[in-house]
Amino acid sequence: MTIRRVLLVLAVFAMALALGAGSALAQQKVIKIGALYPLTGNLAATGLDCKRGADLAVEIINGNFDLNLPFAKGEGIPNLGGAKIEIIYADTKGDPKNGLAEAERLITQEKVVALIGAYQSSVTKTGSQAAERLKVPFVCSDSSSPTLTERDFTYFFRVSPHDGTMARNQFEFLKDLGDKQGKQIKSVALIYENTEFGANVAKMQQQYAKEFGFNVVSDIAYPANASDVTSEVGKLISAKPDVVMHAAYITDAILFTKTFKEMNLVPQGFLTMAGYIESDYLPTVKADGNFMTVRSTFALDLAKKKPMVGQVADLYMKKYGIPMGENTARSFTAPFVLADAFNRAKSTDSQAVVKALLETNIPGDQIINPWKGVQFDPKSHQNIHASAMLVQIQDEAYHTVWPFEAASRELKWPFPAWKDRK
Repeated sequence: MTIRRVLLVLAVFAMALALGAGSALAQQKVIKIGALYPLTGNLAATGLDCKRGADLAVEIINGNFDLNLPFAKGEGIPNLGGAKIEIIYADTKGDPKNGLAEAERLITQEKVVALIGAYQSSVTKTGSQAAERLKVPFVCSDSSSPTLTERDFTYFFRVSPHDGTMARNQFEFLKDLGDKQGKQIKSVALIYENTEFGANVAKMQQQYAKEFGFNVVSDIAYPANASDVTSEVGKLISAKPDVVMHAAYITDAILFTKTFKEMNLVPQGFLTMAGYIESDYLPTVKADGNFMTVRSTFALDLAKKKPMVGQVADLYMKKYGIPMGENTARSFTAPFVLADAFNRAKSTDSQAVVKALLETNIPGDQIINPWKGVQFDPKSHQNIHASAMLVQIQDEAYHTVWPFEAASRELKWPFPAWKDRK
């Protein structure tokens, strides 16, 4: 082989090495996060809401936006050379077994370095078990069962409040209703779907009803995605509670609302969770949803005191053509928490990321939720600042009504009779 030929071979080899190194570098500049959501089935619309929130967050992190959010100004993760985040989605179909399998697939085959999701507590329970076993961080913004942060897991963290916090907030509201507005409540009825979410809500509500001195006159569990609830509503009518407290996903919330009206159930008020604030609820029930009071971690009227909420909501409306809601706001936060941890860890190594998550301290002015910030309890890994507020549907829109000092509208109480509606 001539010297010229040898030099040519060496040049080609060097070019191949350079291209390989460039390819490896390009791969290193993409951080893959897995996301578990119900993208088909009864909760497909909710899963899509969650996906939209996470997608908008990643667009802001990867792009350049004039917002007071982590990494909005500048592209990508600065301490990782401007690395961009890519979300790999998996459809859980609302099934815990699918959640487990998809979490394992995302970690072992897609090679994601962290997980977010999964909205339903029962699915997050199994998905996070896989993450714990495979030693991959799971940052949850969407699931609220208290048991999720009672397992002494190393890799599981939750940004949003759990149902224990939100149940307590509901009874604090009822106490305030009496103490501050002279509207005395004595009895409550609990009704809930029988999965991980609903059952744990009821457990917490029983606990706080006793602590705050309210009488529970009915405790009714029913099968999730029920097709007929006349029997359950009949039991509520017989119990004659001052307040009905309902924990449901979207399909049940719609069915119960219709049945409440048909059977003319009119307590002093309804305190509800989850399904009543999902994006398909009001378009389906329309004015029949008015005056339902719902626990929430977000409302568009927060923009009056925190202008950034309005800026983000405008971006969301421009991108998707619909108003931003609670589920999108919750899923929106998780990518920022992970991006912040990657940046401080200067790595995507799971041990380094867990250490960084434990040291998280994102201030309240850098999140769109009405909290003092994001900091995780060192044992439970629950955000210590997370709490709920109450919104009431008025004029087919959600308005903050409690805490009373933060209200954008006056609470309508008692619940107006169905027959008196216009």
